[in-house]
Amino acid sequence: MHDITLLQLIEDDLAPTQELLDLLQKEAVALHGRDMAKLEQILARKQSLIVLLEQQGLRRNNLLVGLGLSADRAGVKAVAELSPNGEIIMQQLDVLTQLMDNCQQVNETNGRIIQAQQHATTNQIRILMGGDSPSLYDSRGATSPMDKPRAISQV
Repeated sequence: MHDITLLQLIEDDLAPTQELLDLLQKEAVALHGRDMAKLEQILARKQSLIVLLEQQGLRRNNLLVGLGLSADRAGVKAVAELSPNGEIIMQQLDVLTQLMDNCQQVNETNGRIIQAQQHATTNQIRILMGGDSPSLYDSRGATSPMDKPRAISQV
């Protein structure tokens, strides 16, 4: 009986995890295009999916702990070894694990995109404010040291 419940909990995570992966991939496109309206929609849906997946993961963990097993792959494997549905349980767990790994990879890529954009924005603001900038040239073709910060209206 617990094996069927565990299998159902794993299968219930597949669709939301796939949707999360799709959203993360759309987020990458929106980040490149700096489409803030799209990013807000994605973030709202992402948050609800993460809450759902956390709740379902907690149910799965509680089931395993309630059976006196560890709340990890080893615990699921212990249930699977005693179940006629064991092979299906492990296959579905492998699918879920792969989806979660893909989500993590895309999320890390998105994080790098955000960091690069933050760095570029910071650099642009620093140049506009007259801070240390890459060598700029004056009207004579010599590099122009920018000694003092200037207001944006004076740039």
